[in-house]
Amino acid sequence: MSDLLEKIRQSRATRRRFMKQAGVAGLGVLGATHLGEVDLLAQSGELNDVKILNFALNLEYLEAEFYLRAAFGRGLSDSDVTGTGRLGPVIGGRQVPFATESIREYAEEIAADEEAHVRFLRAGLGNVAVARPTIDLQDSFTKAARAAGLIGPTETFDPYANENNFLLAAYIFEDVGVTAYKGAARFLSNKDFLEAAAGILAVEAYHASNIRTVLYARGFFDAAQRISDLRDAADGPADLDQGIVMNGKANIVPADANGIAFSRTPTQVLSIVYLGGRSAGFGFFPNRLNGAIR
Repeated sequence: MSDLLEKIRQSRATRRRFMKQAGVAGLGVLGATHLGEVDLLAQSGELNDVKILNFALNLEYLEAEFYLRAAFGRGLSDSDVTGTGRLGPVIGGRQVPFATESIREYAEEIAADEEAHVRFLRAGLGNVAVARPTIDLQDSFTKAARAAGLIGPTETFDPYANENNFLLAAYIFEDVGVTAYKGAARFLSNKDFLEAAAGILAVEAYHASNIRTVLYARGFFDAAQRISDLRDAADGPADLDQGIVMNGKANIVPADANGIAFSRTPTQVLSIVYLGGRSAGFGFFPNRLNGAIR
């Protein structure tokens, strides 16, 4: 955890908005090391559609379990979590006592979408779909909040305590999902899978925009920036992530100068959901993901 904290401090000290300034010309530089690693896997045939879709399924398990508990006080059904690999439990999570009707409805709609994503990917993968890995919706958020500086070193963060905590917790996931799908698209060879992934990406982008808009309207500028810094520190040296404010104005859509969303490789996504790795107990996935990309 100390390594991640130091990365965040360094990121804040040297933070710049390279994507906005450099546009597409900078894409070849950003995350070049990680892209090289994943490209080599793709060229060797080790990275295929099944492995990519199972990687996505792991992430959808996380989002679905988080939102279903927040919105409805339940998780995925037993029939939606079995598969190859070790089936794990979900630690923590409960229904949020929403005070605002619109936010409750947002949570319910997003939860339904994420549950549908799990079922869609499982149906497409059939008997090679991975089982749900162990998911931590309790201590992981406290570790993330401490690392981001949202709370003190001895405090705890409960994402289900109230709607504001829920929104900040959701913000950790949503931008990651968008960049993960975009980054993985280049490695899908089946055009039907690619179209489906593009459809899921679009929905994840709607979700992210929803959460970012509400956080902006509520004035959570500093907290959102701290979470953005956390993601940026975890995913490597490149300055990819963007908060909800840029140059003193709303930044609801994190994009480059050409209006294009940025990508993350599987390695970068794993670094975020693992909260930096072993020192943080692998974050939201204590036993890591199921499948080849883990």
